Amino acid sequence: VTVDSSMSSGYCSLEEELEDCFFTAKTTFFRNVQSKRPSKNDCKPPEEPQRPPTLQEIKQKIESYNAREKNCLGMKLSEDGSYTGFIKVHLKLQRPVTVPAGIRPQSIYDAIKDVDPAATTDKRTSFYLPLDAVKQLHISSTTTVSEVIQGLLKKFMVVDNPQKFALFKRIHKDGQVLFQKLSIADCPLYLRLLAGPDTDVLSFVLKENETGEVEWDAFSIPELQNFLTILEKEEQDKVQQVQKKYNKFRQKLEEALRRSQGKPA
Repeated sequence: VTVDSSMSSGYCSLEEELEDCFFTAKTTFFRNVQSKRPSKNDCKPPEEPQRPPTLQEIKQKIESYNAREKNCLGMKLSEDGSYTGFIKVHLKLQRPVTVPAGIRPQSIYDAIKDVDPAATTDKRTSFYLPLDAVKQLHISSTTTVSEVIQGLLKKFMVVDNPQKFALFKRIHKDGQVLFQKLSIADCPLYLRLLAGPDTDVLSFVLKENETGEVEWDAFSIPELQNFLTILEKEEQDKVQQVQKKYNKFRQKLEEALRRSQGKPA
């Protein structure tokens, strides 16, 4: 996977991504719209397995894709039937990531020599990645979601466990923006090929994984302690927001009471 700077659960609507979400190590995200979630007893018809495309079908799809691609980012077919191309990933991370402290960004020399600057120090710090930053990746048809996530983390020298993150596909359907989490074994370039080059039809988004799907035993003690530090800060910020909100309500109520009693405010 090369990087340029330039849910398989069901779909969820962008409108359901409410601000009041709580993140804990024991549960997944809780929203005020839990009643919208399908019941576990709901029966869904099994999906029929799809026939893998033939080499001729892939060749035709790539030719059609390249004919519509206007930015010189077409796909290239190899003799063995595999192909390479580009995808763009939007970063929508709401929480800080852990990176090595005092380490310069990876240089071209480091990338060529496969040097990992993060391995040169044990010191760690946390910061927020730019919201909705876009990274362009050059990948092959065999590159999996898991490899895409690991490649992105390596590019930013993020040392957090990859299980904290998930790759989603974002589509527009019936006037809504919908997200669907991809399996770690899915191949994003194949999805890009099927959808065509228009990012309004399909785009990829890196987000935090839902905690109910994370194997917490796979994390080290420092990582878990970092999670607790982040949660404590979020809790303090939330408490301050609630206190500020209700202090403002109280002030308005007291002013209203004074006016109703004929007293000056």
